[in-house]
Amino acid sequence: MVSPSSNEDVELTWLNVALAFGFITFNVIFSYVFDLGVGVSLLVAATRCVVQLAIVGTLLQKVFETDSPWAVAGIAFLLNLMGTFEIVVNKSNKRHQNMAYISQFPSVLFSLLASTIPISIIGVRFAMSITKFWEPSQYIPVVGMLCGSTINGVVVSITYILKEMQENRDRVEMYLAFGASRTEACKPILVDALRLALTPTINQMSVLGIISIPGMMTGAILGGSSVERAAKLQMIIMFFLSASTALASICSAGYAISVVVDRDHRIRQDKIYSKSLYDFPFSLSSWGLSAIVGLWHRMRNAIRRTMRSVYKTWVGGLEKKMIWLVQGVGQEKKERACLKEGCLTKKVPLWVDIFSLFSYYHICEATEIAEFSSVLSTTTESLCYLQAYRMYFTLTE
Repeated sequence: MVSPSSNEDVELTWLNVALAFGFITFNVIFSYVFDLGVGVSLLVAATRCVVQLAIVGTLLQKVFETDSPWAVAGIAFLLNLMGTFEIVVNKSNKRHQNMAYISQFPSVLFSLLASTIPISIIGVRFAMSITKFWEPSQYIPVVGMLCGSTINGVVVSITYILKEMQENRDRVEMYLAFGASRTEACKPILVDALRLALTPTINQMSVLGIISIPGMMTGAILGGSSVERAAKLQMIIMFFLSASTALASICSAGYAISVVVDRDHRIRQDKIYSKSLYDFPFSLSSWGLSAIVGLWHRMRNAIRRTMRSVYKTWVGGLEKKMIWLVQGVGQEKKERACLKEGCLTKKVPLWVDIFSLFSYYHICEATEIAEFSSVLSTTTESLCYLQAYRMYFTLTE
């Protein structure tokens, strides 16, 4: 039996992990009893934790064995890339247009890379006094901790800025109307956002040692390091975290303001939207049903655009004839105009007929909808379909 003071390593198996997973089961039961609604989220998060750490453990073991700086650089970039994906897809409740999809989030990726990589290189080389700063066992854990802390700061700053741009738009527009630049008008919002982003790090540093023993120090002690060295290492890491969070928050928040307030000093609320189930069907936290629903909506929109083109090509002047009937244009005038345009002799396939009858209201041009508004405002959508059905067969008899 290994005594608590022994330096020998205790072999941990998957059975130990399964026993620890029982605490998550307790949380799920607690959520079910009090109707908190977070039971599924806890199970998904715990499952992700097990899978991701198992993959990372296997991958890092190979990297440690190779001791290659290129492998270390690849792992560092991968950590930042996955952190960016987590920010854009899962964490932010509000987004600007350039954060919409994976191919459009270079700003957040740049913010993370510009903060974690330089700080980790300089810090490991000089603050930790490691000559070969790319030492895998030293550099990769530091980059991982920097990414984890930076994610929270970036999410808080971006979400706060976009929320203020929506809810307090009048105040910013007042500054712009009095001649302030977009930087001057948005400075109060930027200051508050950065203050919120740095508050968790400040609170964490203020309670270290006296109230709580941080995870980094605990891991170093459990790994066999002396308590004094573990404490100094924790101090160094906390200073890294504060600098990385501040730098990434400044970069991402500044870019968000430049997107929402354009060069002409106009607030572009059309570039701000809230998190939606269908915007990110491949979100890491919404596997399964969300992905299926998202794919279905994309396929449906593609089919609708194709059918719209076919509809306009084959039906031709059918929309004009329906509007003329609603406006009370005389039958003779209608027939003369239709014969002149060759509408009555147009042969329309049956499948296009069905599509035109049941989706006419959705695919009308904007001008035609305006002319048709007098009827649409007094009837339900189903009655509009029925009226379109009747008018179509009246015109094609």
